[in-house]
Amino acid sequence: MVELRAMNESALHQSFAGDVYNSAVYLKRCFPEINAAVVTAIGQDKLSTQMLERFNSESLDTDFVFAHDTKVPGMYYIETDEAGERSFSYWRNDSAAKKVVEFLTADVVEQLSAGDMFFFSGISLAVIDPNTRAQFWQKVEQLKQAGVSIVFDPNYRARLWQSPDETKEQYHHAFNVSDVVLPGVEDFEMLYGLNTVQAVIDFCKPYDIHEVVVKNGPKSVVTMIGEEQLSHNITPVTHVVDTTSAGDAFNGVYLGARLSGRAIDDAVNLAAKAAGTVIQQPGAIAPKDIFQQAMRVAGL
Repeated sequence: MVELRAMNESALHQSFAGDVYNSAVYLKRCFPEINAAVVTAIGQDKLSTQMLERFNSESLDTDFVFAHDTKVPGMYYIETDEAGERSFSYWRNDSAAKKVVEFLTADVVEQLSAGDMFFFSGISLAVIDPNTRAQFWQKVEQLKQAGVSIVFDPNYRARLWQSPDETKEQYHHAFNVSDVVLPGVEDFEMLYGLNTVQAVIDFCKPYDIHEVVVKNGPKSVVTMIGEEQLSHNITPVTHVVDTTSAGDAFNGVYLGARLSGRAIDDAVNLAAKAAGTVIQQPGAIAPKDIFQQAMRVAGL
């Protein structure tokens, strides 16, 4: 999406962001040897061209970025309070990304089947045209059958859904098909009324999920790998500017670390450092030099 945030009372800063894209950026910055591809649809307008250029500037694979004839990118505006907590205003009714499933032909799915991992989020599910969700699940099942690890971050945004029941139905499909799930306690509290890490872990147990990584803000991260449950302490950041993309940065670096063969505790620590770095900068995508310097200090 096109990201807008206020620089002052009379000027806006324009960039590009979106939860899965943000994760791909941070993954690629930390683990450049991994091929990270973005699967989305953009338009054929100037902003779409600039968006594609930005993808390329972050060394992302754009083979699966499709151009829609008439649609344009969605847009959002960030506002943050004194504590750095963010709120959003969205303009996405004419978003090309809503039509992305139409581009997932048999040939495209075959190409994606050569990958190691397919990552999508609750926002991805909410945004795509509801009439194409059944087709989306068929494509995901095909990827899973081909041996691709399916990864899901619930990332719940109530305003994007018609009702909680609709969300729960779609999330049930997601949990059923996923090998790795990256939930936040806050998401589960809003949608399911579950407000503890253990309640989230217990919710996931009936599903055949190999790896559950529960994010509980600055408090902790708890992982469940098979039958082994571990708690990882997180050092809170004291200077918070903008919490936008904290979870996205965590996801990208965690997944990159796991794909690179890193142990669970190492992956969580690197991911937490990434999230802590990002929330000290405005906007979803932190300046590359600042981010990479922080990650070098963290041991990358």
